[in-house]
Amino acid sequence: MLINGASPRKLPAPMPDLVLLPGFMCDAELWTDMLPDLAPIGPVHYGNVYQDDTLEGMARRVLAEAPGKFVLIGFSMGGFVARVLALMAADRVTGVAFVASSARGYSAEERARRQAGWQPGNRPPRANGVAAGLHPDRERDPVLLERLRSMQRRLGPAVRARQAALVRNDGYADLGRITCPALVVACRQDRLRTFAETEHMARCLPHARFEVIEDCGHMAPLERPRELAALLNDWLGRDVLPALTMA
Repeated sequence: MLINGASPRKLPAPMPDLVLLPGFMCDAELWTDMLPDLAPIGPVHYGNVYQDDTLEGMARRVLAEAPGKFVLIGFSMGGFVARVLALMAADRVTGVAFVASSARGYSAEERARRQAGWQPGNRPPRANGVAAGLHPDRERDPVLLERLRSMQRRLGPAVRARQAALVRNDGYADLGRITCPALVVACRQDRLRTFAETEHMARCLPHARFEVIEDCGHMAPLERPRELAALLNDWLGRDVLPALTMA
């Protein structure tokens, strides 16, 4: 099902707490355009993925600061953290959404390249490197580019080094143990995440819906915030809240 510009559905009480997990070198600015549609769904919390250099460490920190029960929404790198956290605390995660993410691990070559390229003190990447995260038609959009660059500037080189040091092992086999309602969202023109690996993730989750946002690069929360919020709202209303009612 594709939703383009649909108005979010109104959800009945109780409203679930939402824990948002951003992608690599993204902060709360990532979600700004979605807040008008997310806030009516339930209380919004921002996961801290900035002080640790392992997925497990990030997951434990987010869990320690999260409400008792909550819905996870993980974008890109945040989806990898969400997977680890959902396995770590299945009794507290009532639903998990993976946006432009996957469960594919790094090859040894990829891991070595990332760790060698992002040591403390190294020069940051080319300024236009962030453009690859956008739809090809938007890669020169000055507003979107500045929003991406400003998040990177605020987070700084120490956070970049920690996040670049993450070891990412293949996790597709573990997805079968995530039994809460799940949503997997792919972006049709994503140049950083292949459509096949995101679709494979949805197939491995026992109770997942798979959705596609058209005319969108990797950065769905910035490029298509209303469409993404509508997908989340619809999934919460149809899958997550009924499961909570039956529990």
